[in-house]
Formats: sequence, structure tokens, C-alpha cells
Amino acid sequence: MNFFKIKTSWSNAEFIPIKLCMASIYILIGSYFHEFFQNYYSVLIVIFAITVIWFVYQWLKKMKSEKQL
Repeated sequence: MNFFKIKTSWSNAEFIPIKLCMASIYILIGSYFHEFFQNYYSVLIVIFAITVIWFVYQWLKKMKSEKQL
């Protein structure tokens, strides 16, 4: 019952299938609802830019902290 408390570590190669899975469903949804999302391109680009900056910052921070160990 402690499923959410289990900690695991994943390599970058192990993330490839889940990333491909998510990317394929995003493309499918985006192509199916193209006209709906067309009105929100600017908002989606802003969200994408913010999350990319945040992710790269977290990644660099993690790499720096692991280097010091």
C-alpha cells in the first residue's frame, strides 16, 4: 500500500519509451483538435518556454550537486 513512497532511479535511456508514448499521444490529440488549439498557440508557447527553462535549470542544478558528491 506504500506504492507512492517507493523511490526509484531511472537512466535517460529508460525514459525513451515513456517520452515516445507521451509525444505520440500529444501529436495525435493536437492533430485531432487542430482548430481548437489554433486559438491557443501563444499561450502554449509561453507555457512551453517557461517549463523548458525550469527543466533545464533543475537539470543543471542536479548535475552540479551530483558532481560535488
